[in-house]
Amino acid sequence: MEPQADIGLIGLAVMGQNLALNIADNGHRVAVFNRSAERTRAFVDSPEAKGRPIIPTYDLAELVKAIKKPRAIIMMVKAGDPVDQQIDQLLPLIEPGDILVDGGNALYQDTIRRESALRQQGIRFIGTGISGGEEGARNGPSIMAGGEADALGRVAQIFEAIAAKVDDESCYAHIGSDGAGHFVKMMHNGIEYADMQLIAEAYALLKGPAALSHLEMRDIFASWNKGELDSYLIEITADILGKNDPETGRPMVEVILDRAGQKGTGGWAVRAALDYGSTAPTIAAAVEARTLSSMKTERVTAATRLGGPDPSQGLDHRTVIDQLELALLASKVCAYAQGFAVMDAAAAEHGWTLNKAEIASIWRGGCIIRARFLRHIRAAYQRDPKLPNLMLDPYFAELLERAQPAWRNIVTLGLQQGLPLPAFSSALAYYDGYRSATLPANLIQAQRDYFGAHTYERIDQEGTFHTDWSE
Repeated sequence: MEPQADIGLIGLAVMGQNLALNIADNGHRVAVFNRSAERTRAFVDSPEAKGRPIIPTYDLAELVKAIKKPRAIIMMVKAGDPVDQQIDQLLPLIEPGDILVDGGNALYQDTIRRESALRQQGIRFIGTGISGGEEGARNGPSIMAGGEADALGRVAQIFEAIAAKVDDESCYAHIGSDGAGHFVKMMHNGIEYADMQLIAEAYALLKGPAALSHLEMRDIFASWNKGELDSYLIEITADILGKNDPETGRPMVEVILDRAGQKGTGGWAVRAALDYGSTAPTIAAAVEARTLSSMKTERVTAATRLGGPDPSQGLDHRTVIDQLELALLASKVCAYAQGFAVMDAAAAEHGWTLNKAEIASIWRGGCIIRARFLRHIRAAYQRDPKLPNLMLDPYFAELLERAQPAWRNIVTLGLQQGLPLPAFSSALAYYDGYRSATLPANLIQAQRDYFGAHTYERIDQEGTFHTDWSE
């Protein structure tokens, strides 16, 4: 009789296949199932899977039978209703004490609901954010697990083994109870949206006002990747800008339509900020920029009807490049600060105890937003676990102060050139708003009281007040 599997996996799209191979490579026997038997056969017969401890199964009962008790099954299926349907199909086959892991990009509120319902039936549910795309799944992702700590004992060793490693540390962590893992993964994706938009705006400035060639831009991003901006997204941007289209010989990026897609996790992150009374303007700006990019037909028409400034001539390109490097770094810090602040607000609402230093640590490898300065973020939260905002840490406060002149010049340049820089602008406005002891919200409160008798607070007395503004 063939030895039983250490873990099961449902869903053999590319992510599921690569995760199964990763599990097998790390010495764990994995039973796999896909609703399409043909895909299962093709996978186990592939050169990558042959000879590895992978057990193919062709119905759910066979899958469940193939796994050691208490069973642990990773579901790599599309978020939403398909997860609920998969759970419903498994429930008659599994037993109390078994573990279901949702490894997809689930909405954290769905994870909270599922974890609560399954706990009542004795089934342990682990909502797990897995970041890094296909490459990460194969070679080591960042893994953010949410659920009860005792439930993780069955799978923690496997997660630690398959996760990315940085300085011999595994990029896996138990984030917190119920939906905490999926929430942190969602905020990771929101930061990712902001990071990508900032890089795109930097590209627009280098291409437009600086009038650089794609090879020159490639070299700039490659040089940035050797300094404080060192990150996966900067690295791949250099690669992209150096690639030519084999059909036309043009730079590859120039033959790609300027209409960005999105799967919804960025919007979820923005909605969470609103739900928990936090603010994430740079993440919101990135989501809105993708939406605006989708309005291609309208934009083409508007370009012939709506005027703007004439581009400046004779710009000091070296100065633009140097200032842009600092502005990009400062804006990225603000995006991360927003993401961590939203996590704090959600944690207070749900009773999660989030270890932000650990979150920064596991994001150093495997995930899309991995970057050199995450080690400084980890250090900031190690110095002060209750730090209310990342910008207040001495290292980042000094960085933002150092970057300010360049940052303001870059935002001004965009305004003068008629180039939309929503992410750069919103990051700077966030910084300026956060550092302002006084904001014009007093006028807004007066307006609200005027038209709706919403009352206001005074600076010199306790309590709430209302003024009869018609007198």
